[in-house]
Amino acid sequence: MKYKNYDLVLEYVDDIITGKRLANIEQIQGCERFLKDLKNPDYDFRPREAEKVIAIIEKTFKNMQGETQDGTPLRGTPFLLEPFQKFQVYNIMGFWHRDTEILRFKEVFIFIPRKNIKTSFAAALAWALSLYFRQSGSKCYIVGSALKQALESFNFINYNIKQMGEEDYFRILDNNSEHSISREFDDGFMRIEALAANPDRQDSFNCNIAIADEMHAYKTPKQYNVIKEAMKAYSNKLMIGITTAGDNMNSFCYRRLEYCKKILNGTVIDEQYYVFIAKADQRKDGTVDFTNPIEHQKANPAYGISIRPEDLESDARQAQNDPQQRKDFLAKSLNVYTSSTKSYFNLDTFKKSDSEYDWTIEELAKLPIEWFGGADLAKMHDLTAAALKGTYNDVDISITHAFFPRTRANQKADEDNIPLFDWLDNGWLTMTDGDVTNHADIVKWFIKMRSLGFKIKQLGFDRKFGEEFFLEMKKQRFNIVDEPQLYINKSKGFRRIEQKVLAGKFYYLHNRAYEYCVENVHGIEKTDDMIQYEKVMRNMRIDLFDADVFATCRLIGNLENSNRASKWLNG
Repeated sequence: MKYKNYDLVLEYVDDIITGKRLANIEQIQGCERFLKDLKNPDYDFRPREAEKVIAIIEKTFKNMQGETQDGTPLRGTPFLLEPFQKFQVYNIMGFWHRDTEILRFKEVFIFIPRKNIKTSFAAALAWALSLYFRQSGSKCYIVGSALKQALESFNFINYNIKQMGEEDYFRILDNNSEHSISREFDDGFMRIEALAANPDRQDSFNCNIAIADEMHAYKTPKQYNVIKEAMKAYSNKLMIGITTAGDNMNSFCYRRLEYCKKILNGTVIDEQYYVFIAKADQRKDGTVDFTNPIEHQKANPAYGISIRPEDLESDARQAQNDPQQRKDFLAKSLNVYTSSTKSYFNLDTFKKSDSEYDWTIEELAKLPIEWFGGADLAKMHDLTAAALKGTYNDVDISITHAFFPRTRANQKADEDNIPLFDWLDNGWLTMTDGDVTNHADIVKWFIKMRSLGFKIKQLGFDRKFGEEFFLEMKKQRFNIVDEPQLYINKSKGFRRIEQKVLAGKFYYLHNRAYEYCVENVHGIEKTDDMIQYEKVMRNMRIDLFDADVFATCRLIGNLENSNRASKWLNG
């Protein structure tokens, strides 16, 4: 009873877990984690510190814009936090390493749909935390992918300082070169600055608090990591990412979302990372019952407060009747990541099919399967791919492997946002020595697979892109045939992959490097069911998928030859 919001937060947690409040699985897991943390002897739970932050926000901040559900203007009224926001503050500021003054959480990921009081909460949090940590000389950066986004929060703080009549006590710079708010106190100092994410200009920065706003728009991990690295001088530091979903499932933000899901479901242990994920629940194939008001409420914690139910239902009907509106509705209103509008495939369909099977490499090598190979070689120093394709019990199996020159890996991983080192750690990629990919390493991979027991019947490869590789494979007694890179030839392989995936008969050994390439495929429909495919964008890669298409073409060719031979023998 000593703490004003303690019972409210505990009631919120109980309501989420029992289903009294509708919530997605990740919100439920987050509340279960909170209750588990309360019992963890490694941490002191200090509601008083969370209450201080809540009090700073609610006693100093007022709404700058908006209306209530009945149309009453909100400008100038107290900015009061909702239960889900108080729950977040209780997590972020409530847990401390036992018998120390060191916060438990160092990093925060808040994933929430638009219009759920996200940007104003980020601003209020930046303000309150900066005041709270002023004795440490607090510096807070609000970082957007574009400066305009960061200024949304900055302007909200600036508005409230003027509402308090405190503008004469703060040094406020708001011009073309700088947007900052700072003040010296008797017991400390605080500074808040709005920035665009520009890692080339932020290497020397130093801060203890950062708000990374709209992370889905960050082009590279470096935009996030360079700010995170700026905190190393502080023991109590908070890197807070706040974002909605996007339409690039190869992005830094999507991979961070997948990592945070693993924290909540317990498959990854990361005790210093706080996670709040609000989104619609997805079926196993990745689809969403997007017209269902229950899913609308699950995804939007501010449902009925800042989110008008009738607006969501209207938008859902439009999304149902007009497919071009659907991806935006899923991403922004239900917080579900979608494939790029240019991407031919729905990656969730691949994942669903792949999740049905779990053969290991060793098990596959022992099965009575004839394997067919393909390769897509880089001309100089880019991604190279090799593939084996087989079919077992009507399931097509794709084994793919990537190669990249070690000396250029760091540069390309940053420039083109390719998760090369994640692939390396998981065994999906080999770093080759030197500045260029040595084609002998790809030959060695096929030799290795053959030695493991894979019966490689034939390989397809366009020899004009690597005469030496073609000849070396022949020298190593592989049956390799010339497979020209013509879309008429490759359409058959493409279509078979597409059909097998839709039928749930496709397995690629959970290879995220392969998923990366699938997401980057843009298809152009031609006449007679032919398709020509290419990269969605110039800096993306589709090499593993391309190698798989070559291997699939060889598989189809063998099946066609077998069928012709069977018909001839049977008259």
